[in-house]
Amino acid sequence: MKKEILLSGIKPTGNPHIGNYFGALKQWVDLQNKYKKVYIFIPDYHALISVQDKKKMEKNILNVAIDLLAVGIDPKKVVFYKQSDIPAHTELTWIFNCIVSVPTLMRAHAFKDSQAKNKDVSVGLFDYPILQTSDIVLYDAEIVPVGEDQKQHIEMAREIVRKFNNTFGKTFKEPRAFVKKEVSVILGNDGRKMSKSYKNELPLFVSEKETLKYMMSIPMDSKKISAKKNPEKYTLYKIFKLFANAEENKKMRKMFEEGGYGYGEIKIFAAEVVNKYLKDMRKKRKELEKNPEKVLKILKKGGAEAKKQANKKILEVRKKIGFEIY
Repeated sequence: MKKEILLSGIKPTGNPHIGNYFGALKQWVDLQNKYKKVYIFIPDYHALISVQDKKKMEKNILNVAIDLLAVGIDPKKVVFYKQSDIPAHTELTWIFNCIVSVPTLMRAHAFKDSQAKNKDVSVGLFDYPILQTSDIVLYDAEIVPVGEDQKQHIEMAREIVRKFNNTFGKTFKEPRAFVKKEVSVILGNDGRKMSKSYKNELPLFVSEKETLKYMMSIPMDSKKISAKKNPEKYTLYKIFKLFANAEENKKMRKMFEEGGYGYGEIKIFAAEVVNKYLKDMRKKRKELEKNPEKVLKILKKGGAEAKKQANKKILEVRKKIGFEIY
């Protein structure tokens, strides 16, 4: 077991899809046994940037908590909590705001993208990297599993840590991004990166029928059934092999490489494999849906534990900057 502390989270802004699962959630499940301590949280302060409806926010928070437990996050192995239960996140964000320059934040991809699209950028979106830094360093986290698009924010967090430490004395550890290269980009049914904004995603917790419909929607080509084909050139195969075991992968490659199989038959087999892989998760989620009180109790307990560490760290910060004068 590694001696480092790992931390990551997923915003409650909608239903997770298989890109979220292979790009993040599965990693967390795999890593929860490998580090000294693991923090997994629901960043609802971040979600407030785009979700500004009370009932929707409440529903989203509960749903993402259920989703994470269903995929295998174990509250006995990780500290599982929601961000807004710990006021230290926003207090530290303000403290960091006072030492970070506007040009530094203007480098952030999310801000630049929104500006390029002439969107009305909120202060929350502009300040996103600062809050994200607070999320990480309050817990002395050294390892932060992220997608490629979040690596810049981790680098900014390292800059902020160095600036604070140089100004007020050694206080925070510099976090490092952890990106699982082989699944850094998950494709949607149109061949682009899977994203809700492209409407090309396969939600994790849909029915077997909906999964089949999704697989059938993936474009192929006009080659004859008898033609030999390279599976690596097909979006369908790139999605399929994420779910397949060695035997299933061998069968699928044979269907492509030897010819004689229609695309409809290939897609049906792909859907069967995907549904088999997700069956237990989907079953567990349905069970958790029936007991929301249990889910909220788990979150509340995790929040209490996270708060102890965060309060300890913020007290150290307050002393360093001169606030503790009594």
